[in-house]
Amino acid sequence: MATFLQIHPENPQTRLIQQVADGLEQGDIAVVPTDSGYALCCSLDNKDGVERIRRIRQLDKKHNFTLLCSDLSHLSNFAKVGNVAFRLMKTLIPGPFTFIFKGTKEVPRRLLQENKKTIGMRVPENKIIQDLISTMGHPLMSVSLIMPGSDDVETDPYDIQQQLDHAVDWVIDGGYCGFEATTVLDLTDDEHIELVRQGAGSVEGIL
Repeated sequence: MATFLQIHPENPQTRLIQQVADGLEQGDIAVVPTDSGYALCCSLDNKDGVERIRRIRQLDKKHNFTLLCSDLSHLSNFAKVGNVAFRLMKTLIPGPFTFIFKGTKEVPRRLLQENKKTIGMRVPENKIIQDLISTMGHPLMSVSLIMPGSDDVETDPYDIQQQLDHAVDWVIDGGYCGFEATTVLDLTDDEHIELVRQGAGSVEGIL
């Protein structure tokens, strides 16, 4: 049965953040709020956790996982970021954007997209997830919580608890956090920005 925690979205309780961080370090998976709905996440080195998340979302090997990072310098340790991409991201993060990059050697190979060796990267504007990343000291592996057969990101933690009570270890109630998935930009080619998915983040004036 998943532990359900209500964490204040503006002033997250340090002891609760630490509880979740400790659980994730020990191999748990969690449902966490972001700035574009709720997401499934686990520690970067949690191989079993990744497979559990694959089963919940029914994902194949072609799906891009996303690393949740604390800031741009943190992100740059895990992605091969060109000059154009760097300048662009400075104007967009933190926010509801996912950027696709070639991963560096810091990214476990099993998390890279099988054919292109890419990885999604995010710096969400959400105090709970920011505090959780800071407490753990490394990015979290994540995917948006979109249930099989649905096109929408889950937004209600009580509904999530009912659906995934025996599939995850933690459900974090961070209140309302948006209902639209992130905007996805492919930045693997520094000379060409590709809009993969239009979501919550505005690309007006970018493309």
